[in-house]
Amino acid sequence: MIPATELKTSAVILSLLQQIDLVLFNKVFGYGKARQALTQTALAVSKSGDGYAQLLSPLLVWLSGSVLAPTYAFALAVAFSVERCSYYVLKNSLKRLRPCDLTPSMHSLIAAADKFSFPSGHTSAAFCLCVMTSLLFGGVTAVLFIWAAAVGLSRVIVGVHFPGDIVAGALLGSVVAMGTASTLNLW
Repeated sequence: MIPATELKTSAVILSLLQQIDLVLFNKVFGYGKARQALTQTALAVSKSGDGYAQLLSPLLVWLSGSVLAPTYAFALAVAFSVERCSYYVLKNSLKRLRPCDLTPSMHSLIAAADKFSFPSGHTSAAFCLCVMTSLLFGGVTAVLFIWAAAVGLSRVIVGVHFPGDIVAGALLGSVVAMGTASTLNLW
């Protein structure tokens, strides 16, 4: 059994993290809302994280004739299976409310596909794709990481995630990709 003092300490730490996340969210969301061009860009980047890239990447690699295409397709299928299951279990176990549910006067710019926010599934999937692709092909790493980070940031700008959700999603997707690559002896 966990002593009461440890539970209190954990509650205080979680409360402090929630307060920091809320302050950061308000700054980023407010900054984006005040700038129409940034908001429009964030909406487009957020949409790019809806899963199309995860489907198109192995297809494009396959069509390119790369000898790594079958390995890449299999590795992504395994990684995304693990990532999606992990994301779903975490999100529905932890049940962290979205920013608009915690601040009733705040309205997100898009409707989220599900109720809870932690971790960000868009960010997790983007980083899973980014890391797996980088591990197998190298070269395009900077562009992929910029895109994955932009997907995460866009989710805060459009008002559906806290910054902490983005950090957790990035970590989850990256760890799953590295673990999958390691398990399949690709890295």
